[in-house]
Amino acid sequence: MKSSVSHKRTGFAIIGALAGVALLAGCSGASEAPAANNDKSIIDQAACDRNAAEKITYISGYGYSASASQIDVFMAQELGYFDELCLNVEINAAGGNGQQLVSSGKAQFSSLGSAEDVLMAAANSKNLTAVATYGTTSPFCLFANKDIKSLKDLEGKQLGYFINLTPVAAAMLDAAGADINKVELVKMTNYDPTVVLRSQPDAIVGYASNQCETLRAMGEEFSEFVPADFDLSGTYNVMETNAEFYQKNPEVVADFMRADLKALQYCLDNEADCVERLAKLAKDNGQGDAFPKEQLERTWKVESQWVRDSQAGAPGVQTVEQWQGAADMVKKFGNVTDIPPVEDVMDPELVAGLYDADGALIWPGDAQ
Repeated sequence: MKSSVSHKRTGFAIIGALAGVALLAGCSGASEAPAANNDKSIIDQAACDRNAAEKITYISGYGYSASASQIDVFMAQELGYFDELCLNVEINAAGGNGQQLVSSGKAQFSSLGSAEDVLMAAANSKNLTAVATYGTTSPFCLFANKDIKSLKDLEGKQLGYFINLTPVAAAMLDAAGADINKVELVKMTNYDPTVVLRSQPDAIVGYASNQCETLRAMGEEFSEFVPADFDLSGTYNVMETNAEFYQKNPEVVADFMRADLKALQYCLDNEADCVERLAKLAKDNGQGDAFPKEQLERTWKVESQWVRDSQAGAPGVQTVEQWQGAADMVKKFGNVTDIPPVEDVMDPELVAGLYDADGALIWPGDAQ
């Protein structure tokens, strides 16, 4: 357990603004089909024609968040990488139901917070293939009133959660010796992290880079628990695509991910520039209050390190072993036993094949 006290900072913006993202309408970076003679293209004409022929819609379920699988898509558009590969990409930054849209074929790409989330949703969300996992650090934290010194202290108290109680949270409670049946679980509609300071509820399962960092930036004293405290591994952010679209257009999907991963590397190397660009995009598209620059800086400072620390290999690479661990956790702690084999849900080869033997992304025109 970590008790956190930090210096106060101005410019605080509650992560709860994310709750309104799904209610906002609009797209960012929409484009018409590139002309066959796209003068920005760095690929041959046949490949350009192939990519330009397919309309791609990406759904960001968390608006303009500075998270891998999101900031990289926005930056691939901003930096011209999609154009260089003749990709016709529209970004919808207001779609809270990305999985449903991708599953139905109304969109082609979206992302979820972990492999565990994907596997829990797999029973109801068909026609999806996970093509990239961006880290091997669980992104979740459990933050609580400062009087909660151990997760066992939550017995007889309230624990809030959003959407579902993620399996790693239940695993943390179990590892701490807490009886989850003695914990009152409360589904949250208020995204204000300061409610735990008033024990309304006593603790909440949130994102380490968001709610926990927000409270730390405010200088508030609170208790924080993360999976690593209990020797629990995890997965961080997953990119999914429509399985039928992938089957019909494997080269297009590969080039989308190639551009995405090039932008991701740019943002790892140029954090300040990417955050500045993303904050401007959010402001220009009416979401500046929800995603102020200082919040994006805090988020990307943490989450970019999760990408660097991935034990699966180069950024975005995912493995069956990694996902099997997630599946085992879901079966034990997710109250879901009927999940498909991980090989039916994810493709471990696509992203791995975009890198050369030295771990460098293969980009058209670059000397290999």
